Amino acid sequence: MPEAKTPTRTPSTEGPLAGVRVVELAGIGPGPFAAMLLADLGADVVRVDRPGGPGLGIDPAHDVTNRNKRSVVVDLKAPDGPARVLDLAERADVLIEGYRPGVAERLGVGPRDCHARNPRLVYGRMTGWGQEGPLARRAGHDIGYIALTGTLGMTGAPDAPPAAPANLLGDYAGGSLYLVVGILAALHHAREDGTGQVVDAAIVDGTAHLSAMIHGMLAAGAWQDRRGANLLDGGCPFYGTYETADGRYMAVGALEPQFYAEFMRLLGIPDLAPARDDPARWPELRAAVAARFKSGTRDEWTAVFADSDACTAPVLSLREAPHHPHLAARSTFTEHDGITQPAPAPRFSATPTTVRTGPALPGADTEAVVRDWGLPRAWGGPAPASLPNPNPAVHNPQ
Repeated sequence: MPEAKTPTRTPSTEGPLAGVRVVELAGIGPGPFAAMLLADLGADVVRVDRPGGPGLGIDPAHDVTNRNKRSVVVDLKAPDGPARVLDLAERADVLIEGYRPGVAERLGVGPRDCHARNPRLVYGRMTGWGQEGPLARRAGHDIGYIALTGTLGMTGAPDAPPAAPANLLGDYAGGSLYLVVGILAALHHAREDGTGQVVDAAIVDGTAHLSAMIHGMLAAGAWQDRRGANLLDGGCPFYGTYETADGRYMAVGALEPQFYAEFMRLLGIPDLAPARDDPARWPELRAAVAARFKSGTRDEWTAVFADSDACTAPVLSLREAPHHPHLAARSTFTEHDGITQPAPAPRFSATPTTVRTGPALPGADTEAVVRDWGLPRAWGGPAPASLPNPNPAVHNPQ
């Protein structure tokens, strides 16, 4: 019986970044997500996996952050490991790494090593604490990074501990998205000037930057430096969440007067509408709104507010969200190889994006990458063994 072969994966011909080559040194969290975003946009992303496998602790076939990529396996601690990465860097436009400061240099794949081979390379560095500072070499995770920036302290009820927003605020908003913005800006500079540079994306920097408007409001006296006491943090009764009769929740964001009036009318307590402008009556208003929502189920209230400008919506679960009529109509979620996942975003009129391939399995694309990137013949042959690693690592694991 002939041996089964892995289908050949080819570089993208779709998306605004088609033709851009990206090397991703494997890690977990914000680095892979940033590389996925570049891959979604059409870049040919080659992930350099470790012989020990990924550190996320899930089956690589389900790791959606590795979609639209290709994978090779390189042991950076082997004698020829750094040279293999430099071969890739020489042919790439972008390289992404997420080690602790100094580790890439010790391994022989730091910015100087890479720029000696490719002066135009954009070298993206993803860390939690940044490349310098008292905590730069310390391990960490999303929750610690956002704690120090003041943003974690803004979340949750005033009489409860701060609420952890998964790892969306730090890793992905303050980390991945800022790394991608930096990479795209540096890539533009490299194409205009012919010179690459290092992009130092620290989660603490990006997350702090996200709070710019709040700091402006704080300086203007329009924001109290405590949670649950402000317009946008659940402090006001017309911007927050309420439990329904079936133990589910509705989200309310009726900030503007006209939307607030519509909300109160549909909720059935228009007589309390003037209380909007009187913070002294907010506890009374909150209690009345809460009581009304408790009188019906989430789906009943969803029907009440449908087709209105009351800025009120049901709080859906991860499994419910793809089936919401609006998200379904826009194909906000998609299914690929049996995995329901968010579709690429944003959208482009001339260079549309799509999920082209499922998660890249470690080492599965070595031969194709050698061919397509014109790598030395020494790159040929079977890839090193790659086994799942059940022990998750920190963002800067080495």
